[in-house]
Amino acid sequence: MNDTSNADPVVFIVDDDDDVRDGFTRLIRSAGMQARAYASAERFLLELDPSRHGCLLLDLTMPSMTGQLALARLRQMGSLLPVIVVSARDDEMMRAVVRELGAKMFLRKPVDDQALLDAIQWAATSPIDVGSE
Repeated sequence: MNDTSNADPVVFIVDDDDDVRDGFTRLIRSAGMQARAYASAERFLLELDPSRHGCLLLDLTMPSMTGQLALARLRQMGSLLPVIVVSARDDEMMRAVVRELGAKMFLRKPVDDQALLDAIQWAATSPIDVGSE
């Protein structure tokens, strides 16, 4: 993997399915973006560099730490990293939960390649919404 500056956005991919993770990685790299893939949310959270700019593609259904819990932990850490949830599980309750936790977008698997690339571009370049309380 090429080492680039922290100014270059990175697409972090967290999905326990090897084929999905590898497919997303290839797609993102073919579009000229950096990708870092993780098989577990725990590993991602341990290795997260808060100074990195980019976005996170996050699966919801994983065996150890779910995507929902990972998203909650990410927010507890104070991270404003934009998150795109990508999941085969799609219901209004789950969409509401991840929206409440600050996910920018919810995409259902299987995801259209161009739709995913457009979502990543939008999430990685849109202004950070710190919200108001």
